[in-house]
Amino acid sequence: MANTPVIKNSVYSQARLEGLVEQILAEARQLGATASEAAVSIESGLSVNARMGEVETVERNHDKGLGVTVYFGQSKGSSSTSDFSEAAIRDTVAAACRIARYTADDKYSGLADAELMAKDMPDLDLIHPWDLSPERAIELALESEGAARGYDPRIVNSDGASVSSHHSFRVYGNSHGFVGAFGGTRHSMSCCVVGQEKGDDETMQSDYWYTSSRDASDLEAPEVIGHKAAERTIQRLGARRIKTCQTPVIFAAEQASGLISSFLSAIRGSAQYRRSSFLLDCAGEQVFPDFMQIDEQPLLLRGQYSSPFDREGVATRHRDLIKDGVVQGYILDSYAARRLKQQTTANAGGTRNVFVRHGGDDLQALCRKMDKGLLITDMMGQGVNMVTGDYSRGAAGFWVENGVIQYPVEELTVAGNLKQMFKDVVVIGNDVDARGNICTGSILVGNMTVAGE
Repeated sequence: MANTPVIKNSVYSQARLEGLVEQILAEARQLGATASEAAVSIESGLSVNARMGEVETVERNHDKGLGVTVYFGQSKGSSSTSDFSEAAIRDTVAAACRIARYTADDKYSGLADAELMAKDMPDLDLIHPWDLSPERAIELALESEGAARGYDPRIVNSDGASVSSHHSFRVYGNSHGFVGAFGGTRHSMSCCVVGQEKGDDETMQSDYWYTSSRDASDLEAPEVIGHKAAERTIQRLGARRIKTCQTPVIFAAEQASGLISSFLSAIRGSAQYRRSSFLLDCAGEQVFPDFMQIDEQPLLLRGQYSSPFDREGVATRHRDLIKDGVVQGYILDSYAARRLKQQTTANAGGTRNVFVRHGGDDLQALCRKMDKGLLITDMMGQGVNMVTGDYSRGAAGFWVENGVIQYPVEELTVAGNLKQMFKDVVVIGNDVDARGNICTGSILVGNMTVAGE
């Protein structure tokens, strides 16, 4: 099995890729490195884009790359290449060693501790190849866009539809003797269209929808993607501005993940040891209301971001990030952990499958609970100050009164401070958006400043 190509039409088997990693580590050792780590990856994919009933692009990619990091004591050097030849490997390792010899010592640098390396490699069911031909991908894209364009006569233009399928495989090893490998597939479809009211030659609106999964059989149908994209676009027609006010705000599920992302950024080890977080030294503190629970599930079967080990070979595990509203710890790789005199949390490379526990209310119930306020379905700009927590972003969505959506709104700015916004979370909806790394339902925040007219 190990000698079977890990990706269709590839000449590389798992055994061959592991052999390359071991070759890199041996070369580093021979050149005097006191420690080293290497990663080799290959990827294959197909992407198709269609617009206005015509095929715009068909792209196939077959990529490969390797990277090596060497340590001479506490001095570090890294180098990479896409050439797997023996000569290129020697040159790449030599380049990393030369860099390390000119790099200042950093007492916090080095491999993750040997005893933390992953020992078990569970099958997380991440590989589901899609036997997708360019012709079939084109059919799916055109079907999705056609469904959107035919949904309503007010759909007057299209930004296109896309279909993609990718398969990757990665091997990582280090001089502790650890070598680990895993692969995964990711498939997606999307559609974006433009709408306009009859007789209105100036105002247009656009919106989109997409689906993503490890297994193509779990994707939403192309007709569903097109209809959702068109429906969301039509709902935005006739958008108004509202007067500046203080009001409750619902972040729709696909936007709510941004709030949680800001929290994750604030508890990352790098933000903590650099003293550049609005949640500085917050471990053990109440940051959210006591009903809030947030956890990380890196070993989730078929999870979009599942992995048996992190980018340093450390075994991943389920962990609580927020329990009863209280921060349980930071997001650490080995470097940040040493800076903070703690232990890595197996988060080299980031978090994996973050889940926000939700209640039983759907979006309509959240609107009723809010009674009057703003439902945000789209956000613009990057107005988040991670040092102070000040938050100010452009927004569009819907105005809600008497618990019911009244009309679409646009050209707004929502502002507040994330520390207070987190405390003001009222409820999490059950309309969970599980397409990304952060899985959360809509979030109702009790009070924010909305700047309009």
